[in-house]
Amino acid sequence: MNVLLLGSGGREHAFAMKVCESSRLSRLFIAPGNAGTAQFGTNVALNPTDLAQVYSFCLENQIELVIPGNEDPLVAGITDYIENHAAADGVKIKVAGPSAWCSQLEGSKDFSKAFMGRHSIPTARYQSFELNDLDAAADFMKTLEPPYVLKADGLAAGKGVIITSSFEEACLTLKEMTDGSKFGKAGEVVVIEEFLKGIELSVFGVSDGKDWKVLASAKDYKRIFDNDEGPNTGGMGAISPVPFADAAFMEKVVNRILKPTYDGLVSEGHPYKGFLFVGLMNVGGEPFVIEYNVRMGDPETEAIFPRLKTSMLDLLDAMADQKLNQIKIDLDDKTAATIFLVSGGYPGDIEKGKTIALPGKIEDNQWLFQAGTKEVGDEIQTNGGRVIAVTSLGTDIPSALDRSRKLASEVHFEGKFHRTDIGMDLMRLLS
Repeated sequence: MNVLLLGSGGREHAFAMKVCESSRLSRLFIAPGNAGTAQFGTNVALNPTDLAQVYSFCLENQIELVIPGNEDPLVAGITDYIENHAAADGVKIKVAGPSAWCSQLEGSKDFSKAFMGRHSIPTARYQSFELNDLDAAADFMKTLEPPYVLKADGLAAGKGVIITSSFEEACLTLKEMTDGSKFGKAGEVVVIEEFLKGIELSVFGVSDGKDWKVLASAKDYKRIFDNDEGPNTGGMGAISPVPFADAAFMEKVVNRILKPTYDGLVSEGHPYKGFLFVGLMNVGGEPFVIEYNVRMGDPETEAIFPRLKTSMLDLLDAMADQKLNQIKIDLDDKTAATIFLVSGGYPGDIEKGKTIALPGKIEDNQWLFQAGTKEVGDEIQTNGGRVIAVTSLGTDIPSALDRSRKLASEVHFEGKFHRTDIGMDLMRLLS
């Protein structure tokens, strides 16, 4: 089978590694990829959101399966475009991802909150506002207890959420978002919602449009600094599984959130096909939805996939071909701890082109997933804010963290930075 993987991050490195474990794979192309994905396939200079270009490449290279790694091509409608054109041309190209309609669950916060309301899925109280609604927005915020949560309606690379305890700052931030100066068009509509006090986690599901299964749980860490301080990032690390996501809690997630979500999509005429990433808040043992994402998370993927024993290519193929009932999700019982090494200055201004020195030998059950990297001659250099995700398996969170911290210390590049408290909150809960 010839496969095209779209994306260039640590998530795509993890996808490439897992797909290559299958003897069914003939050729793997990654667009645009990075220095890590090049170890497993051929990086190609394609723009994942140029749907016509991607489709032409699929025809020219007899691609049978397309894997959209991130949300941009999905929201742009790549699944519909490829499947419709392939059907018209009499070829079969499967896409392991949801339709453009379903992708609005991530592409529009307002759409997803309205969907949750229609299907009685527990979430925070909210209202949506535009630039000409600033007075009404201020009145709504006065009905909320601080802190205030402001979310850009559109895609903002995981950074479109602002939380502040200051009413004045919230009003100023809302103006900067809705006038386009903060997040461009993504912030022209802003969802303001009540702050849910609890501990976050993510639950991942897989669906083929008929059947669905729970994949795994994970917890990621968004803020740049220890103790969840500083601005949001694309993600500074992750732990999988989440220890408090036990059978009783997961039963609530399945019955109150996943089942009504998948059933709701079917009832509205849009069955879901692909990975579904549900960001949750555990509020006193009760799960509430913070957001939907229509793909795997990054860095959660780098923590979950090392635990996955099921063939990735078989899973993706079954997902795209409505044969998920033939697949058993098999996960390692060990704990995975992922620590992201980022460039100095991230998530603000960064310098690229710093030479990366990698350790010569890595122990079993440890991985370095490359994200913002590129090959320059014989060197690997930094090429983005988040550079390398360091993942280790251990018998528990402390052992996995110890291994990842040690491996992280053996990776060197100028300006390297990482959080030192990944997973510490979960350890405190267990003590």
